[in-house]
Amino acid sequence: MSDMITADLVDLDLSADTKEAAAHALAERMAAKGRVTDLEGFLADVAAREAQMPTGLDGGIGIPHCRSAHVTEPTLAFGRSAAGIDFGAPDGPADLVFLIAAPAGADDAHLTILSSLARQLMDAEFTAALRAVDDPGRAAALIRGEDADAAEAPEEAPAAEGAGDTPAPASASASTSAAAPSSEDSAATPVAASAGAAADTTAPAAASGGADRPPFRIVAVTSCPTGIAHTYMAAESLENAGREAGVEVVVETQGSAGFARLDPAVIAAADGVIFAHDVPVRDKERFAGKPTVDVGVKAGINRPGELITEVRGRAARGEATTAAAPTPVERAGEAGEGYGTKLRKWLMSGVSYMVPFVAAGGLLIALGFALGGYKINKAPSVMDHFVWTQTDSWAALLFQIGGVAFAFLVPVLAGYIAYGMADRPGLVPGFVGGSIALTINAGFLGGLAAGLIAGGVVMAIQKVRIPPALRGIMPVVVIPLISSAVVGFLMFVVIGKPIASAQKGMTDWLNGLTGTNAILLGALLGLMMCFDLGGPVNKVAYTFATAGIAVSNPSDSAMKIMAAVMAAGMVPPLAMALATTVRGRLFTQTERENGKAAWVLGASFISEGAIPFAAADPLRVIPSAMAGGAVTGALSMAFGATLRAPHGGIFVVPLIGNPFLYLIAIAAGVCVTTALVVALKTLRKAAPGAAAPEAGANAQTASADRKQPVAA
Repeated sequence: MSDMITADLVDLDLSADTKEAAAHALAERMAAKGRVTDLEGFLADVAAREAQMPTGLDGGIGIPHCRSAHVTEPTLAFGRSAAGIDFGAPDGPADLVFLIAAPAGADDAHLTILSSLARQLMDAEFTAALRAVDDPGRAAALIRGEDADAAEAPEEAPAAEGAGDTPAPASASASTSAAAPSSEDSAATPVAASAGAAADTTAPAAASGGADRPPFRIVAVTSCPTGIAHTYMAAESLENAGREAGVEVVVETQGSAGFARLDPAVIAAADGVIFAHDVPVRDKERFAGKPTVDVGVKAGINRPGELITEVRGRAARGEATTAAAPTPVERAGEAGEGYGTKLRKWLMSGVSYMVPFVAAGGLLIALGFALGGYKINKAPSVMDHFVWTQTDSWAALLFQIGGVAFAFLVPVLAGYIAYGMADRPGLVPGFVGGSIALTINAGFLGGLAAGLIAGGVVMAIQKVRIPPALRGIMPVVVIPLISSAVVGFLMFVVIGKPIASAQKGMTDWLNGLTGTNAILLGALLGLMMCFDLGGPVNKVAYTFATAGIAVSNPSDSAMKIMAAVMAAGMVPPLAMALATTVRGRLFTQTERENGKAAWVLGASFISEGAIPFAAADPLRVIPSAMAGGAVTGALSMAFGATLRAPHGGIFVVPLIGNPFLYLIAIAAGVCVTTALVVALKTLRKAAPGAAAPEAGANAQTASADRKQPVAA
């Protein structure tokens, strides 16, 4: 840190009266030392950061900061204002102003040292010393953690003898030395050090409350848009407040200096969670099921004691928070996962983001056909011809909007497969590869290949050691450029044609399915739809069906497959609803209540409506559902029912070809599943002389009630 701030970068008589003028005055000192190459460009970056969130803090502190391409090396300037400058802090103007400038490609070691300053600002003795110091050189030394004794104000001379024990300077020195060995080590240093300090200092406090009583444990995550200052100040503030309250607080700082995940054992042992953040928390699902307080990062700085009190109150009331289910992309994966498991997650990432496009585009196209007939695909563009009073014009509008939505399917599939593999850097080559797959008629097979290739290329590039000076342009220039070129070359020149041929062969095979082959395919798809009720196998069957209709003019065979898949997916929840109605005594009270909702879920083509029943009794429910699904899928194909919409259940029956026979197929499957479930549950009854059925039912009720929250 010795080269980050010097006496030339300190102004103890800052005369600015606005935050813009203060930033300008301090930035001029940086520019005079060659640390800033374009003063106006840098100030624009500072203003842009300030617009995201005011940088004023309670206690009279302002910390304008930013990353900028106009900064040559990490630099810190300090100004002290007698009149005070408004940086948006709740308690009024700031008299201590720190301007932090980080290059776009700043290395982790320097950012770690800057983060240590942010932690020092939470120490009252440190800020008091800065207000009292009368020499720029001594002020710079105090900020660097050097010669702290000399930097103390004269009237505090007695305390200065023990200044070596002052938390702030010691912390700065420790952080500086800890950051020196390597950038990788430094990334985790603030978290590890603070966690250890919290653990050590809270133990005595906890002991005072009772030797056998463990301390209340809190895990916290702090983050801010830039990840330089507020992130670490909030962490320090929470840890200090925890020590004062006798609470063990361990913080994960998701900042620019690194992202070291908390030990899963620490999270598991925690009694509560605090999120103090202004950007999304990474891997948030790790904290599911615990009392949680979720606030902005400045709340973590300004009122940490209130947050700790609030989370303790929620824990006492048993207000456990269930985090939103993470998208496949947000999952980091568990240690030791096999390649097959990872591949499934990557593929499901793409599918999960593609399905809304399928649903929206497919339903719009289906409505266009319903209003304007099947010749609506020949209508001219609504840009050239649209009559407000003509039904055909509205039908053409719906059809053409749906076609635009469908055009995104393959690029979105490929882009988010790559995203699942390599995070944000995978998006550009993934989308490019998916678009090329459309261009060369490689279809969904091409999209799958493009997404996997794009993710693999980006992951390979990310493993290459890059000089610190280039790190800032890697995610926005180098990785997109190289990965897109590699993916484009492979798709256009190497593997594109074989994949396009395979896609055409599969399409021709589907178009040629008739008679027994079509019926067998329908039965197979029905089995898959009912095997895991919305899980990966179900999604494979559904994706296979939607891939066939995701064109402006799908074949008759593709629409038959779509009809069979949706019909089979409706069977399990409808059958469970019927079974709980006709033989309610075989089910618990909770299951009977779920059965009422299953009527609506099944009619809406939401297979997950049967999950509570399958979770409570999988060996009887799942085989029964698969049998009914196979019957429905086979009958739907045999009846020649067609469907242009990828979703909707009974609400899109008017869009179905042969709708009466289609409903017959669904009813047959529902009856088969219901009969099997009732028979299997009846056979489960206790033998003569055993406990009465009612007792067994009561036991089952208790068991199901224990399982139900998990299933839900």
